[in-house]
Amino acid sequence: MNSDTTINRAPVENSKIFIACCMALTVTSMTFAIRAGILGQLSDSFGFTDTELGWINSMAFLGFPVATVLGGLLYNSLGAKKLALIAFFGHMLGLILTIYASGFWTLLVSTFCIGFANGAVEAACNPLVAETYSDKKTTMLNRFHVWFPGGIVIGALISKFFTDAGFSWQSQIAVMIVPTLIYGWMMLSLKFPEQKSLSSSTAKNVKAVFSPLFLFMVFCMTLTATAELGTQQWIERILSASGASPMLILAMITGLMAVGRYFAGPLIENLNPAGVLLFSSIVTTIGIYSMSIATGNMVYVAAILFAIGVTYFWPTMVGFIAEKVPDSGAFGMSLIAGVGIFAVSIWNPVIGSWVDSARRQAEAQNLTGAAADLVAGQAALTNLTLFPIALIVAFTGLLLFMRSQSKQQN
Repeated sequence: MNSDTTINRAPVENSKIFIACCMALTVTSMTFAIRAGILGQLSDSFGFTDTELGWINSMAFLGFPVATVLGGLLYNSLGAKKLALIAFFGHMLGLILTIYASGFWTLLVSTFCIGFANGAVEAACNPLVAETYSDKKTTMLNRFHVWFPGGIVIGALISKFFTDAGFSWQSQIAVMIVPTLIYGWMMLSLKFPEQKSLSSSTAKNVKAVFSPLFLFMVFCMTLTATAELGTQQWIERILSASGASPMLILAMITGLMAVGRYFAGPLIENLNPAGVLLFSSIVTTIGIYSMSIATGNMVYVAAILFAIGVTYFWPTMVGFIAEKVPDSGAFGMSLIAGVGIFAVSIWNPVIGSWVDSARRQAEAQNLTGAAADLVAGQAALTNLTLFPIALIVAFTGLLLFMRSQSKQQN
């Protein structure tokens, strides 16, 4: 099947495959939200420190880049469908192992499996969506990534309901088996066309990822991913004593992100991807800093600013690579996503140590309970502000560079 046939296949079939991809991404994001929601229960059940919780979290962010790098390299030979089915089996295995986990090491293994499955979803679906909608890659990738925050909304509300009702953390994990089975059935039943419109030479893809522009974006992705996901993954721990409901905040943040991504097209056309990234960095900085000093209802206001800031980071970074470094192909898109998540895996234990260290300092000053937790959470958020601040500098440079390139071409 040639590339023209692949791109111009029936719109109905395109739509079904797009829906299957969105369902798989929904499961991916539910794992992020529900894991964030059960951190307190895991700490109570097993007596984990925040540093140990950070290591468990980091396994999800480590498994992800392993899968995206391998999936990106194998995409040309395996195709999107096989990678999506690998994701399905990984999710099922990881969820079942998590439910029956007995301690720190078993949770490390099960969380790695879930992270690997999440990465396989990205490796399969990002290039598939970009290829299917080759004339509007960044816009459709933003619409696809609606379902990352969309799934977090679902997962956050489920986690809050189950926790408030006194259900176990295992039951929250078990809920995700249902949508996993649904997307697995969809992927298995749909007929996927051969994917040939992206650059099909793996050697060509690998060469392209060593270009200066790609390497610069890799560095930036480590910062955008940590600013977004590092903050969200720890939201229950760092905002638990703020006077606001962390899981409602997470649902609100990701709900706003979903709406923003769905209507991303006009913004991207008016500002261009580099302009969108700079705008996002500025607002994210204001949002995280505001959360670090807010209490009570003002936390919700600060969280809205944070949501507006991080909304376009992930899909615009992936879309930028698809449009500006097209020779990197599926491997480039998978690699940029994998690097971002790998960075979060490295920073997760560090964020946990920030919380532990700040709590110890607060206790040394005779603060206990909620007061110590509030100080610890605010200290962690203050440190997280450094990531988007660095991005303001980086994306200002990128915007100026892209404008100079555009002038030279004209």
